Amino acid sequence: MPEQLVLPGLDARPAPRPVERHHLFFAIVPDPDTAMCIERLVQRLRVEHGLKGKPLPTAHFHVTLHSIGVHDTFFERVASWAQATASTISMPAFDVAFDHAGSFHRTARDRPVVLLGSDGVDALREFRGILGATLARAGLNLKPSGFTPHLTLLYDKHEVVERTIEPVRWTAREFVLVDSRVGKTQHVQLARWPLMT
Repeated sequence: MPEQLVLPGLDARPAPRPVERHHLFFAIVPDPDTAMCIERLVQRLRVEHGLKGKPLPTAHFHVTLHSIGVHDTFFERVASWAQATASTISMPAFDVAFDHAGSFHRTARDRPVVLLGSDGVDALREFRGILGATLARAGLNLKPSGFTPHLTLLYDKHEVVERTIEPVRWTAREFVLVDSRVGKTQHVQLARWPLMT
């Protein structure tokens, strides 16, 4: 049997497939009508502040509650554990309101332009605390960190000095587990749980 021809500099073996990475996190997402209102607000902010960054898709608007980390191997197992843990939470629906817009400070990267809240985020903080305690009891090692409730609109090199806006309000009637496909700009909602009304 003739030997397989291998040209210099070329490997006859197939290249390894790139590893797909998944960032799992729990979030609150605005309802579709509110997401459209946020989209119109983003367009106004871009014009008023001369922003060039591309707005995030409305399907990506969310408020991150807790990250479950970035995973490649055992992704399905971690996602199943997160879903089983989240299903034990029973909480009432609550109102969310953001009444400021501004930029977070970052170096050497585009800055996130975000919605922020001064008063309408207390219930959001409370819900995040309950979710975090539930995840910790189930074995997740949550790193202590500050929490600034926000919703990212876009990324831009220019800074938007924090300013008041007409409040963006909605009632959070559910929370979701999101799989963000790292490097692919894809968000997949793996599961959602209703809050009591």
